[in-house]
Amino acid sequence: MNENNIFQQTGRTRLLELTDNKNALLIGAFEFPKDKGTCIENLEELNSLSDTFGLDTIDKISVHLRKIESSTYLGSGKVQEIADIVNEKDIVVVIFDMDIAPHQQRNLEKKIKVAVIDRTELILSVFAIHAKTKEANMQIKLAQFKYEYPRLKRMWTHLSRQRTGGASGGFLKGEGEKQIEIDRRILKTKISKISSDIKDIKKQRELNRKQREKAKIPTFAIVGYTNAGKSTLMNALTNANVLVEDKLFATLDTTTRRYILSNQQQILLIDTVGFIRKLPHLLIASFRSTLEEITFADILIHLVDVSSKAAMEHTKQSYQILKELNAENIPIITVLNKVDKLENKSIITYFKLNYPNVIAISALEKKGLDELEEKIEETIASIRKIVKLKIPQSYYKLVAALIKDSRVISTDYDANDIILEIEIPKMIYSKVSQFEI
Repeated sequence: MNENNIFQQTGRTRLLELTDNKNALLIGAFEFPKDKGTCIENLEELNSLSDTFGLDTIDKISVHLRKIESSTYLGSGKVQEIADIVNEKDIVVVIFDMDIAPHQQRNLEKKIKVAVIDRTELILSVFAIHAKTKEANMQIKLAQFKYEYPRLKRMWTHLSRQRTGGASGGFLKGEGEKQIEIDRRILKTKISKISSDIKDIKKQRELNRKQREKAKIPTFAIVGYTNAGKSTLMNALTNANVLVEDKLFATLDTTTRRYILSNQQQILLIDTVGFIRKLPHLLIASFRSTLEEITFADILIHLVDVSSKAAMEHTKQSYQILKELNAENIPIITVLNKVDKLENKSIITYFKLNYPNVIAISALEKKGLDELEEKIEETIASIRKIVKLKIPQSYYKLVAALIKDSRVISTDYDANDIILEIEIPKMIYSKVSQFEI
């Protein structure tokens, strides 16, 4: 059995785990000359994804794409050039930085004679490596199943090309088409089952969230581009022993830790899945219940690797994803991390002029954490207010609503009045200001 058949029978990236040769060629494309620099930057990120998956990037090519060819995405001349490089440099996989259609992948593989994958498939494969919990594994599998479904044809076309092998075995002509239909039914069943299981986990997550809301402890979600240092910050603040690796998507599972500020205010810190340019919608959909933790946070800590040359672009991408999650209006603290590695300090000024509540820190060296804590306290004060109220018992519905939606510090009674010291969201202060004492 040749390597192509091994690849087709065991999945899109399984071949790469079965061979010692991990040589990869990366392909990016740009339409206008002014976009070539961005294309090169994006290829560097694809290179990091490739490294994280365990591949050896041998070369990177940026293609000036005048038009997309319907059959092979790139023109025939460029495809032949890639095929020549593949032969010359012993490449086993060609990775496109853009999404390419299933039929384009099939045609490219016929011409180039090695595995061809796109950015989405590589990200799914990287996620699969780093999925540590049952929930993360289910979310990744769901995304992979949905990705594989329209590509089943290319996984079995080699069977259709084989004649019957008689006593030696083999497949009848058309057997591949029959196998496709069987696989489609199996995959539909798997998608349905795993979607149901994820819904059950979502219900448990909602229950946990309601318990946190009942405790009325301010919740901070640490968000940002992958590898910005979110887990390092979590460890620096809480000694949570969260896994830290210098790889993309080292953390896929949310981690929640309680933290006590210097003013004795308790808060909850939630470490979240890292963002990335063009995060596949399949992953956003599959990780919806995990990413929803962001939308229910009181405040976001947006962590930026300010030492990265792409820091400004990463920030724009993070804001775009927050917008897709309907979380762009949650108060944000912008934390510029890795200042110990920063050479050009002027970028800090840029962020202070363009983004809210900017603090510069080094989570690894635990520098600037006092200033961060002050900013956290300040931000809590900006959205919440501690008041002392004297409310007649005849307004008991109001009291019940306050207890439900606020943090009660103390309760007392004076004749027919209820005395409450309570921390409330500032947006409801006008409703209770008449009872303040």
